[in-house]
Amino acid sequence: MDLLISPAWAQAGAQADPITSFLPLIIIFVLFYFLLIRPQQKKQKEHRQMVEALEVGQEIVTGGGVLGKVTSVGELWVTVEVADGMSLKVQRQTIGALMPKDTIKNA
Repeated sequence: MDLLISPAWAQAGAQADPITSFLPLIIIFVLFYFLLIRPQQKKQKEHRQMVEALEVGQEIVTGGGVLGKVTSVGELWVTVEVADGMSLKVQRQTIGALMPKDTIKNA
């Protein structure tokens, strides 16, 4: 049996270095930060800036897919005209994206 496993390896109970045992966890955390957490924070920051910069006359799409033109902007609510004479009040945070000018005409 000594041909396959040397007695020194079989009897040695060497302690692993604590840093090397935590190294895989540290690497996984760093990967999660750069691949998941950081891009999500950047996207949230861009959305917050877009919502804060809303102005009357801009064309938007809500999170539910409603296309409209902003007619008034409040602190929490935005009035969006979705058709002639038809307006909806939506929360500012539900606005998904700003659309280029004349998107409503071409839709």
